[in-house]
Amino acid sequence: MMKRNEKYSSLPIGEKGVDIINIKAIEDIGYVQTDAMILNSVVPEQDSSCQQGLYFQDGSRRVDYILTYHIKKSGAFRKQPTRHGGSASNRSTKKDQPQPGNKNDPEIGEQDHIIDYHEDDKRFRREEFEGKLLEAGLELEKDEDTKTYGIGFVKIHAPWHVLCREAEFMKLKMPTKKVYEVNHGNNFVEKINTFIYKITEPLHPNVEEKRISSVKHLSYPFSREKQHLFDLSDKDSFFDSKTRSTIVYEILKRITCTKAKYTMGITSLLANGVYNAAYPLHDGDCEDENANDRKLLYEEWASYSVFYKYQPIDLIRKYFGEKIGLYFAWLGVYTQMLIPASLVGIIVFLYGCATLDDNIPSMEMCDNRINITMCPLCDRTCSYWKLSTACATARASHLFDNPATVFFSIFMALWAAMFMEHWKRRQMRLNYKWDLTGFEEEEDHPRAEYESRVMKKSMKKEHRKRKKHPEVVNEGTNKWKQTVETAMAGVKLTEKEKLTWRDRFPAYMTNAVMILFMIGLTFAIVFGVILYRISTAAALAMSSSPSTKSNVRVTVMATAVIINLVVILILDEVYGYIARWLTLIEVPKTDKSFEERLIFKAFVLKFVNAFTPIMYVAFFKGRFVGRPGNYVYAFQSFRMEECAPGGCLMELCIQLSIIMLGKQLIQNNLFEIGIPKLKKLIRYFKSKRTSVPEEENNKKLQRYEVDYYLEPFAGLTPEYMEMMIQFGFVTLFVASFPLAPLFALLNNIIEIRLDAKKFIAELRRPVAARAKDIGIWYNILRVVAKLAVIINAFVIAFTSDFIPRLVYLYMYSTDGSMHGFINHTLSYFNVSDFKSGTEPIEPMQLGYKVEICRFKDYREPPWSLNGYDISKQFWAVLAARLAFVIVFQNLVMIMSDFVDWMIPDIPKDISVQIHKEKVLMVELFLKEERGKLQMLENLIARGKEAKSMENCHNHSPINRPQSHKGSNTTLHSQNIDV
Repeated sequence: MMKRNEKYSSLPIGEKGVDIINIKAIEDIGYVQTDAMILNSVVPEQDSSCQQGLYFQDGSRRVDYILTYHIKKSGAFRKQPTRHGGSASNRSTKKDQPQPGNKNDPEIGEQDHIIDYHEDDKRFRREEFEGKLLEAGLELEKDEDTKTYGIGFVKIHAPWHVLCREAEFMKLKMPTKKVYEVNHGNNFVEKINTFIYKITEPLHPNVEEKRISSVKHLSYPFSREKQHLFDLSDKDSFFDSKTRSTIVYEILKRITCTKAKYTMGITSLLANGVYNAAYPLHDGDCEDENANDRKLLYEEWASYSVFYKYQPIDLIRKYFGEKIGLYFAWLGVYTQMLIPASLVGIIVFLYGCATLDDNIPSMEMCDNRINITMCPLCDRTCSYWKLSTACATARASHLFDNPATVFFSIFMALWAAMFMEHWKRRQMRLNYKWDLTGFEEEEDHPRAEYESRVMKKSMKKEHRKRKKHPEVVNEGTNKWKQTVETAMAGVKLTEKEKLTWRDRFPAYMTNAVMILFMIGLTFAIVFGVILYRISTAAALAMSSSPSTKSNVRVTVMATAVIINLVVILILDEVYGYIARWLTLIEVPKTDKSFEERLIFKAFVLKFVNAFTPIMYVAFFKGRFVGRPGNYVYAFQSFRMEECAPGGCLMELCIQLSIIMLGKQLIQNNLFEIGIPKLKKLIRYFKSKRTSVPEEENNKKLQRYEVDYYLEPFAGLTPEYMEMMIQFGFVTLFVASFPLAPLFALLNNIIEIRLDAKKFIAELRRPVAARAKDIGIWYNILRVVAKLAVIINAFVIAFTSDFIPRLVYLYMYSTDGSMHGFINHTLSYFNVSDFKSGTEPIEPMQLGYKVEICRFKDYREPPWSLNGYDISKQFWAVLAARLAFVIVFQNLVMIMSDFVDWMIPDIPKDISVQIHKEKVLMVELFLKEERGKLQMLENLIARGKEAKSMENCHNHSPINRPQSHKGSNTTLHSQNIDV
């Protein structure tokens, strides 16, 4: 990083319009404050132009950023609003004077002294930081006399020369005067686009950017040397509020202070409580009479009445920046792509309903004439039962377990590929439209925690070095001077030092152990729910109530799913905090690295948390139960649970739907609405509890005070995370729940407006961040899409009865139909082979003596030589299942890759326009160079012409001077020429 003295040039105080803090040497704890302080504003009059708090006291300089800090106000020593701060003597008097009633209490006096020391330390660090901001060219104005009791505000304004300088440093692309015509394709494509636009015009929001523009300004990175290229007729609007706040934030991040304590930018000061908030202002009120971008977004984006309209993505980007604009653009594309997926899912579900009465296996299960006696579902308390009693479950299973679900799984895999390709093309269009085509993310400023850690490491090395080579230290040397020199030495060393893998090794080990522990905890909780299901089922089976006995499976399944949902919601919050803590101890260097590591950990933990219960039902339940007479027991007392007679697919569907809908309804919607409002209510009551003087109650809240009470922006990670988990629900187990895309679509229609209202009305305005893509989230999407192909292949092959039906139809059916399939899948068991103590207590419950009962498995009958061994049918079905998984997986992935190859990432018209921009830019600079050369040639030619005319004028006898002095001079000139 370039040193401050080399990067900035101090401006005269008069030019800055404010006084600069002059920090002097510090002796021990106390400090000296100069008379020149930052201006303290007074409350504006009701009819002043800065009434809303958007401008400085003069009403002309716009507030670009706000810093807030705690101030200690008391009745005795309340600071009156003044134009300049008090002197050092006044401060020391206020600090040293004892509080009333505390004279005889040394403990309270000592506490007050410590509190005053900390407050003075923070105040000194603020003044040093604000002094550096003034040296950087920013203009500041303080306001401590507001309605927000105990909070002071520092208003920051970036003047024109600072904006120009920083825009050049940040390589911000700004529109030039040069415009060119944008071609949207050939005439036929353009006519189609115009026709589609006219049809969908009612769906477009009523904003200025809604119409397709035929011209575009040529953009170029801002340069102070080439200001003539840009339209600077209105300097106040050339840099919009989003750009101005971004520029100020960049300055705030890189300012380094060393005189008080070594602090690296505003993030370090916020972490240490020197400032308690830093934020840009919203443009105005949502219900303001004057038109502003915030009000327009509230009406045309955040209102539920416009749920059917497209989002004003360009206006969102203009107000919040590219990063947030890309999130909402991605969410819009995802929601649009869910429409065809929902339609196909509804068709698949309706197909299951239409073919319900034609499904031969379910009809056989419901036929009372087919007298199939099933083995007990539990030991002792359960008795034999008729297969026809499971008729309802079998018919419901057909709604989701039919041949159409295989087609839908293939369709959703191709849909995921189409969605990602469509998003890449949409992203490229936005990059071109938002002038991000040549944008490359530069390495961000190191995080405050990283630099602090590096400085500690450097100072330890320096300390060890001094121990090896001790020097004589002058005892009379100023302690503060030694501290400053040590800190400055640490600053110099941080430029050379960096954290290696050895420094981070303990953190890496902690991460690995904690993540494995959390995953193990999730598995343990799922296993605990399994034990709950088994024990509850056994307890309910012993009930004397017939209704309770008949509804054991439904009761156990419903309560277990609700328990799973509650546990998932709780662990989601816990895992979010743990993932952040694990990332913090790693001490990543940049904010981007911190964000990516945090996202990876949080996604892994939350993904495992959300899908482990579903994975159990899909792939493990009913697989390890054993057989009658030789069951598998948990803890030697509880029999492992079995799937329902119709299979586990129906239960998987119920589990998936309840967890998905529960997470969306409770976590994504109620939490997002309720928690911010609850926090806002708590802050309101806290402010009401504080004893505020009567004169402060009569004041009107300024814009920066209203924004202070809003919730701070916590980043886009929670928003993306809930959508990624939802994408998993939509794609991973879609073979068992074809209606998942429909429920996701309905949720997202609400989610978009809910997020919009949150960003507009509930959150402080975030600092605009540039980005050309959605980052690591796209890689997560790709991983989930690939994983979905594999999981759906296994769900169809092992969870549903699709493969067993095919095997029976083509290998074992005598008439080429599905008649006899149910009987084919059931094995025989001789009740005399029950282990002692496991046979039913009431064997005559059905009214007759049972000698042979049936159970679902492929095993040899008891009268064969290898009784109860796995039969040949089992191996045939297993081979067919594995073959299906291999064929399905490779076929679908090849089709997905083909779609990826067929659709170019960059639309053809966009690549043509990008090339055209480059050509026009080259032509513009060549024209400028030719103009400069022509101007230079004209100047040279004029100079030669003037010189030749002067020579002619000197040689002319008519104009020769007659005086004696002039004659000598002329003669002298002639001699020189000769």
